[in-house]
Amino acid sequence: MKNILVTGGCGFIGANFIRLALESPDEIRLVNLDKLTYAGNPENLSGLDADPRYRFVRGDICDRELVQKLFAEEEIDTVVHFAAESHVDRSIDGPGEFIRTNINGTFSLLEAARSAWLGDGGKGDGRRFLHVSTDEVYGSLGETGYFSETTPYDPRSPYSASKAASDHLVSAYGHTYGLPVLITNCSNNYGPYQFPEKLIPLIINNALNGRELPVYGDGRNIRDWLFVEDHCRAILVVLDGGRCGETYNIGGNSEKRNIEVVETICDILDEKVAPLASGEPRRSLVRFVKDRAGHDRRYAIDAGKIRRELGWEPTVRFDEGLRSTVDWYLANQPWCAAILDGSYQAYYDRMYGDR
Repeated sequence: MKNILVTGGCGFIGANFIRLALESPDEIRLVNLDKLTYAGNPENLSGLDADPRYRFVRGDICDRELVQKLFAEEEIDTVVHFAAESHVDRSIDGPGEFIRTNINGTFSLLEAARSAWLGDGGKGDGRRFLHVSTDEVYGSLGETGYFSETTPYDPRSPYSASKAASDHLVSAYGHTYGLPVLITNCSNNYGPYQFPEKLIPLIINNALNGRELPVYGDGRNIRDWLFVEDHCRAILVVLDGGRCGETYNIGGNSEKRNIEVVETICDILDEKVAPLASGEPRRSLVRFVKDRAGHDRRYAIDAGKIRRELGWEPTVRFDEGLRSTVDWYLANQPWCAAILDGSYQAYYDRMYGDR
């Protein structure tokens, strides 16, 4: 029996990971620790409360006493650390919470794992601390080349700098104390349950409702898109077979310009739902806006290491995944409405107590 602590499990990637992990035939117990900030929504895991293998705990990863208590009472032997402030624009406007959560919160978890697994001369055998990070720590690419696990770090925003710092902290705990750590750096995720401040769900919701579609700069910034379920499968593969102390880059082999993604979503919605009241195609809603400060031009992942060592590669093509994602948002408009009007937060504050 593996006792897995998942941090940030009510968020986008964390919720998809928990759902996928509980489909596994392996004997596992999942403890989901989530503060329920604006991006954490227990509705993402609706239907799991009755599963005896799953427990939700509302709490802050910076709360050292709570984290240590969970390690002890749940006999945690595996950590999958998703919890993070992750929106670049928010980090530019208010970096403080990114430093607190992404750096200090990671430190809190590492200290709890060190105490529980290595205390009294323990070696941490069979245990795993997997830290989920981002390709943004590597900075920006030119027109050619790819990020690999040996690419020097060059973060360009408070968000990516805080993730880079937490990556280094995790690595240092492996080197200094022998903590059994793993780091994954992924490209841009998309799919069900993504909070609608991110590009793809933002464009889907705005285009569906006839609102303007803001695109930074000239729209030619390039991202490598990774379907969230492919990412979650990769994390399970790394947990199972990854070498402690190693970093594994996870990419989708799907480089797209932002404007290309936006226009494709418009075309899918024009095909699937009624046209705009004006009769114009949804591409007419695109508005180019002032570029984000320090906006990286291109990200692209070389995922050769995880393919060679662990046999993982993405299985969902971008065109297939994007259509599936649009279909999910169309079928889950009440979820979207509760997110957009904030009512989900008030409901869960009443249920679990204010943050």
